[in-house]
Amino acid sequence: MILEMKVPSPGESIKEVEIATWLVKDGDYVEKDQAIAEVDSDKATLELPAEASGIITLKAEEGDAVAVGAVVCHIDTAAAKPDGAAPAPVAAAPAEETRGAAESSAAKKVEAAPAPVAAPAATTYASGAPSPAARKILDEKNIAPESITGTGKAGRITKEDAVNAVPSMGTPTGGSRGTERTKLSMLRRKVAERLVAAKNETAMLTTFNEVNMTPINLIRNEYKDAFKAKHGGVSLGYMSFFTKAVTRALQLYPDVNSMMDGDYKVAYDFCDISIAVSGPKGLMVPVVRNAENLTFRGVEAEIKRLALRARDGQITVDDMTGGTFTITNGGVFGSMLSTPIINPPQSGILGMHNIIERPIAVNGKVEIHPMMYVALSYDHRIIDGRESVGFLVAVKEALENPMELLMDNNPKKALEL
Repeated sequence: MILEMKVPSPGESIKEVEIATWLVKDGDYVEKDQAIAEVDSDKATLELPAEASGIITLKAEEGDAVAVGAVVCHIDTAAAKPDGAAPAPVAAAPAEETRGAAESSAAKKVEAAPAPVAAPAATTYASGAPSPAARKILDEKNIAPESITGTGKAGRITKEDAVNAVPSMGTPTGGSRGTERTKLSMLRRKVAERLVAAKNETAMLTTFNEVNMTPINLIRNEYKDAFKAKHGGVSLGYMSFFTKAVTRALQLYPDVNSMMDGDYKVAYDFCDISIAVSGPKGLMVPVVRNAENLTFRGVEAEIKRLALRARDGQITVDDMTGGTFTITNGGVFGSMLSTPIINPPQSGILGMHNIIERPIAVNGKVEIHPMMYVALSYDHRIIDGRESVGFLVAVKEALENPMELLMDNNPKKALEL
């Protein structure tokens, strides 16, 4: 029986995918549920599992864009599974008694055939000399004819040689100057399209502030070991503090938690926080649902779960659909300051950065503290300066006074210790 495997729908609104990589070859025997291909949609890279066991025949090439529901391969379910024996050679081997003679005869023929010798190129007065048109171009480029190898008759430098010649910039020569041209994945192309659209279609503006991370570091240093031991290996990181600070600020400034829809503003009474995480296929942005209701442990556990799914290539379109606000942490890569781009159709994104010890003024004295710059990019069409600045100040206040504003002065209860 021949089974036609069709492209399943990776998610609502996705009509087309691209075959990124075939993980099997035409004619291979595949097992049911074995991953046979990686397909790119405009939101994620997903694995395509075999629907049955049998011999596979591929019906699409890598790089092909195929519609959802289209046939991409056939599986012959009646084919027997190979026993693992080495495949037979294409041509029958010579009989044992004649093999030695055949090999000896072939060796003699190889020895008898003389190696071809390249004929020396003819050299004339024109060798290395530019044509009049070529000389004019070389003079304009200030290139010496001696530095070019002519491709014309007898080595003459043609006009085309002169046009293609690149003037030396005084750098050493002889190093590799190779180039490689590869097609971007559908996911990467869609990300690029969305980023350009965000820049072109929103009135994006960025406001900055800085956060003294000393209070958070003191809490983490005191409770992180007990937190990890109590909660099954879940670490107490910075993201739970930032997520809790953001959800608090979104409730204080709800315009930042809203979106534009034509001539309408869509406001949300929940906080679905998109968290940018790094995966094997690049940056992905899964969503922590109803983050306003999660505890510190709940936030850290959910971020860990989503990050592991992204790392293992198991993230789904549903994991990344929605989101009312985004947090991205460029600090893990060493970024000191940046202007993050809005994740449309959202109206705001918070950028975290690396923590650097810097001198600051505290009560009239200079002290050294671990400081982080934070940046809020927002859509000015729907969020005014007062709301954007107020939001970022509210985030700063919560991070610099987490004991009171995020833990109700009871860190053990907040951390469920």
